[in-house]
Amino acid sequence: MRKALILLSLILVALTISLTSGATTPPKKKYPGGKCYIYRYTLENKGESSYTLDRPQRWLSHKSIERRKKQGLPLDSTDLPVSTGYIKAIERIASEANRTTKKLTVPTQIIGTSRWNNTVLVRSADTTLLKQIGQQAYVKQCEMVWTAPDSIERKIKVKPNFEFNPWDSVHGSPYGHGREQIEMLNGHRLHGIGYRGKGITIAILDGGFMNVDQIPAFQRANIEGTKDFVFPNSPLFYQETDHGTKVLSTMAANEPEVFVGTAPDARYWLLRCEDQQTEQPVEEDYWAMAAEFADSLGADIITSSLGYTEYDNRPGYYRQSDLDGRTALISRTASMLAQKGIILVNSAGNSGMGPWKKITFPADADNTITVGALNPQRVNAPFSGVGPTQDMRVKPDVMALGSPACLISGRGGVIRDMGTSFSTPIVAGLVACLWQSLPDKTALEIINLIRQNSNSYQRPDNVYGYGIPNFWRAYMVGKIDN
Repeated sequence: MRKALILLSLILVALTISLTSGATTPPKKKYPGGKCYIYRYTLENKGESSYTLDRPQRWLSHKSIERRKKQGLPLDSTDLPVSTGYIKAIERIASEANRTTKKLTVPTQIIGTSRWNNTVLVRSADTTLLKQIGQQAYVKQCEMVWTAPDSIERKIKVKPNFEFNPWDSVHGSPYGHGREQIEMLNGHRLHGIGYRGKGITIAILDGGFMNVDQIPAFQRANIEGTKDFVFPNSPLFYQETDHGTKVLSTMAANEPEVFVGTAPDARYWLLRCEDQQTEQPVEEDYWAMAAEFADSLGADIITSSLGYTEYDNRPGYYRQSDLDGRTALISRTASMLAQKGIILVNSAGNSGMGPWKKITFPADADNTITVGALNPQRVNAPFSGVGPTQDMRVKPDVMALGSPACLISGRGGVIRDMGTSFSTPIVAGLVACLWQSLPDKTALEIINLIRQNSNSYQRPDNVYGYGIPNFWRAYMVGKIDN
């Protein structure tokens, strides 16, 4: 994701639109604990486990189970947690290593699992031990997915403003600065008849939510909880990047005549899974863990403005031919979500002006809504990633305002910023409103309804996909179909 953001930042500077201050480079510090590694182990099966499909309440919430039942979606083997027997076997190896090799500054430990991918993440400073675990009979495949960097940036605390500027108000306009981006999608008409996302849970997968706990504009937002999946967890959850703050604002803000988002009555979970310090394959594992957590708590929608194509010191890790929704771990995971009754809304990525040009992973996932970016003239932003997928599926799916979009920054003020990162949650919020209005529809039915009621549905292409969605028309058609 970071490389795409760097490219987009250069575009913003060139266009003199970016409102981010060009401060000096943050000071660096040595990585705590020294050199260490994370390996991903894909296990052979889910044998030797104490979990069974007839007792899902042991690891899934009532809301998650009911969401599946309502959509007629049975549990399957992918839903079972990773084998407790195999976990204990790995823990025994780690425990013995920690006991006999006390000189290691970083103990060997399991830091996460993915039940859908049947994988385990283990962190250690001892690569010989990590390879030894990979040779166990229950391990099908192992890969080093993270190496500690030599140094990382020191966090600099940013204080928020506790009130809006006088010029932030747009008197007489109920949506304030959010009017254009919701009216482009005809979402204001859903709001007009009372559909503002109430009863829908949206999980935001991002890199940070700076000052969300302090910015007054979020005090009325229905934030259900937070969780950090990046290892080690941040000691200052609300002092990481404000990328997620901006994403949240496009949906949850509810400040009439200043800024109103697309789903102000929805409930939100803030899930951190992007490591800002490095760009490595383990972030796909963090994303998968966050998505599974969202499933387990009963989320209805995931909005993710993250995308990956390249990793630090790993040239050629992915090729465009891998954009098939099945090759990348993150894309395989994303492609499962609709089968679990969840709608994923994911950014197309900002690689349109770079050498990659196409959508990023997991924007290639199947049965999801991939969102590109438009300017106010409804022309695609040049940075917006294009399709199709390798197996010739239409991508992006839809387009929304993102060049620029209106947001609330980590400082608490209204700004304009550019990226598919922001067109995506604008759409996600209206997906919540539409699903609230049509509660008997399945995830796949809502996804198809949105595609079919976009302005280029009859003639989709690789730049605009199915075009600009009309959420009011989707609602009207959906009511007739009920």
